[in-house]
Amino acid sequence: MDPHPDHPPRKPSLLGGLRASFLTGLVVVLPIGLTIYLIYTVVGWIDSWILPLIPYGWRPDQLVTHYIGADANFPTRGLGVIVFLVFTVIIGWIAKGLIGRSVISQAESLVDRMPVVRSVYGGFKQITETFFAKSEKSFDKTCLVEFPRPGCWAVGFVATTAKGEIAERLPTDRKMIAVFVALTPLTSGILLYVPEEDVILLDMKADDAVKLIVSAGLVAPNGKDMRNLMDESAKPV
Repeated sequence: MDPHPDHPPRKPSLLGGLRASFLTGLVVVLPIGLTIYLIYTVVGWIDSWILPLIPYGWRPDQLVTHYIGADANFPTRGLGVIVFLVFTVIIGWIAKGLIGRSVISQAESLVDRMPVVRSVYGGFKQITETFFAKSEKSFDKTCLVEFPRPGCWAVGFVATTAKGEIAERLPTDRKMIAVFVALTPLTSGILLYVPEEDVILLDMKADDAVKLIVSAGLVAPNGKDMRNLMDESAKPV
């Protein structure tokens, strides 16, 4: 029973209503706005790399000017991304054929004769093959590992077991696994070789771990969704 039946529920004030509406609007607008801004920035960054590589007369803005006229106001942002996608698909299609494989093999043998270029190309190739390999999943497991000192725990991504010279030179007989610990806001990280029994495997998906790291711990896995946030922000103060 209500201990104060004669007192009706307090109505939210005008300031409280505006605050609740503002918070609800932020929950809706911020994810959309940040996503659009990120896509717009990435597209512009790719355009700035791809378009200068196209011969001047074949650039989209020059073709628009030539065929439509100098006064044409045709947006060319994003055309570099389209050119990159089409070019990559064509190269992939050629690389699957016998001639393409032969050309790539000869080019790689030429690169192997260049000391500095060989190391850079080999490193990037291994990373690319690791991320896009179909036979193995990369970073499909997440874990907790003590870092940077005992008693402190960090979220990491399980890469693989120690192999080759690393496994031979490690001064231990225990099974070691490679764990990549990303640093907030996911702009860098560190690779650790940790005994398997010292790693706590998680059920958390890699996508959720990335959200946790990027948000500096503010977005917890299996946390509240947008609807719950909106309902809470709409509560009267």
